[in-house]
Amino acid sequence: MYRTKLFRTLSLAVCTVLIAAVALLTFGCETDTQADVTATTTAAVAENEVTALGEGSLSFTFTVTDVDGSVTQFLISTDEETVGDALMSLGLISGEEGAYGLYVKTVNGVTLDYGTDGKYWAFYIDGEYASYGVDQTQIVDGSVYSLKAE
Repeated sequence: MYRTKLFRTLSLAVCTVLIAAVALLTFGCETDTQADVTATTTAAVAENEVTALGEGSLSFTFTVTDVDGSVTQFLISTDEETVGDALMSLGLISGEEGAYGLYVKTVNGVTLDYGTDGKYWAFYIDGEYASYGVDQTQIVDGSVYSLKAE
């Protein structure tokens, strides 16, 4: 009898934990990509030191992911119209003008050249691979722009 009661109690406890886990996973999952990016960025900002640069009426988060995976974050304030102009004016990026606009080669002092080392700086807007370059992307206040070594 004692064994049966113990088995029932343990079964009830396991079922309760499983139901709670399913409920947390179901209600805790976001389907909106922007919400995922914001949550990820907020968590990363809390963990990493964020350097504030510039002055102006617009602000955005700029994240740099180096070849080794280390992440550096900046809170950029500017009056520039494009992400490229804002980052170039602060000395965070440089590159060469090409047929498709600015080819970013150096980010936060790290230079990558696909022709030499097979790596390049990929541009992301709110976690999505960008369709346009940094010099063609209009700043949206509060957005997250990233350059990742790939």
